[in-house]
Amino acid sequence: MLYDSADAWLSAPRKRVLLFAMSGLGKTHVSDMLRKRGDWFHYSIDYRIGTRYMGEYIADNAKLQAMKVPFLRDLLMSDSIHIGSNITFDNLAAVSAYLGKPGDEARGGLPISSYQRRQDQFARAEKQALLDTGYFIDRAEELYGYPHFVCDTGGSICEWVDADDPADPILSELSRHCLMVWIRGTEAHTEELIRRFDRAPKPMAYQPEFLMRVWTEYLALNNCAETDVDPDAFIRWTYAQALAHRQPRYEAMARNWGITVEASDLADVSTQQGFEAVIAQALSRQG
Repeated sequence: MLYDSADAWLSAPRKRVLLFAMSGLGKTHVSDMLRKRGDWFHYSIDYRIGTRYMGEYIADNAKLQAMKVPFLRDLLMSDSIHIGSNITFDNLAAVSAYLGKPGDEARGGLPISSYQRRQDQFARAEKQALLDTGYFIDRAEELYGYPHFVCDTGGSICEWVDADDPADPILSELSRHCLMVWIRGTEAHTEELIRRFDRAPKPMAYQPEFLMRVWTEYLALNNCAETDVDPDAFIRWTYAQALAHRQPRYEAMARNWGITVEASDLADVSTQQGFEAVIAQALSRQG
């Protein structure tokens, strides 16, 4: 690891960490706090995906919808208006909207083939955004003078890596630049995430094999055709299974490539010093 002890971490003039966990356990909250209250550069993987790698897909999808409206079509065709996304660290709705949900188009769904294509686009984008981490570490220091760096990953990072492979290209690259930190939640956290998702289901990215397994199971259990699937019902049904699928993958990433901190230990952290202390304690336990 980049820091092999608490002392090495605390005395390091340049601290570089990568946070990974289920969405909703505080990665972005902690990263944002460090950016606002310390000398930390906040690199958001989801923001990089939406602005650098999927921006054109997102804008073109919005234009496609606008072209169905004669008034907007005329303005677009004459270059009189511009359509683009307004993605921020706190508002990634444009990315989620583009990913969409599979099922009945009348209820806002996508044909499964279109959904799979968008999932593939997102997977490629996330892999590349993760591999851009080293570039942004250098850029943050050379251009802006930030000594410290936090990489705020998406919940789907575990879908694209093999944590048991010591030569995994993504994890090898990331661990060379950052201390990999898993924010581990409890069963109570998981139950709350499921309740929150059930109230407002959102699009997610899935490992292709997992997606096709749950899609096939859902069609069989409900004895329905692809075009009859309620998009929200499907992703609600899938969410708890996705969390269970990801948990051992996160565990393997932490076991083989990094350290573990408890979500409860980070929940009340409000300063750079508090964050550094939590990481130091985790390194001491592992040591």
